[in-house]
Amino acid sequence: MKVIKPPRFIPKEKIEERAMDVIKRLEEKRTRSLWPIDAGYIAESLGLDMDCGNIPPDEQGAIAAMILPTEKKIVMNENNRNLPQGFEESSIAHEIGHWELHIDHDAVFQFVERRNRGIEAPVEPFLCRSSNTQQMMEWQAQYFAGCLLMPRSKLEQLQRRHNLTNWRHLYAMKEELGVTISNLTNRLQDLGWIYIPKGSKQIYRGKTVSK
Repeated sequence: MKVIKPPRFIPKEKIEERAMDVIKRLEEKRTRSLWPIDAGYIAESLGLDMDCGNIPPDEQGAIAAMILPTEKKIVMNENNRNLPQGFEESSIAHEIGHWELHIDHDAVFQFVERRNRGIEAPVEPFLCRSSNTQQMMEWQAQYFAGCLLMPRSKLEQLQRRHNLTNWRHLYAMKEELGVTISNLTNRLQDLGWIYIPKGSKQIYRGKTVSK
């Protein structure tokens, strides 16, 4: 029995639903605003420990982070620290996406129960990397991160007082959300609200934002 689910297609709508379920649980617990979202707090609320260490590359290349399923721990590669503001939140949210989408929680529970009875069994860590075999899973985790850090409902609130075709307004939005500008523009383009041609700084309005 493995704790890592095999790669499988997950519709965007289902990924967004999982992210919204996490936010709903957080909002029920918290008395103050969640924004900008603290991804470390989300991990803690899900019962996940956070750590940082040197994760050397293996024969398949660099490893950005890893999840130790039975320890319920996310270990970020310290080589990725000191990056632009918002990158760390996105990275942690990405790993939460792997935990929610790609780890079999029932299997983790069974392994922990066996360990508590003195029955030891090796459990493979989940290694977060960009490779041909994991492209689908990495994309799913990143899409989850975008939905978690920039939920549609929050963006709808922000667009009522910001011009989505104005870079100054977009930078103000990214500060309020605590994300990178690329996180924000990618999310808005995926929603079809704006369009930025490749290699251009011109922003065009996309589909009409629902009220």
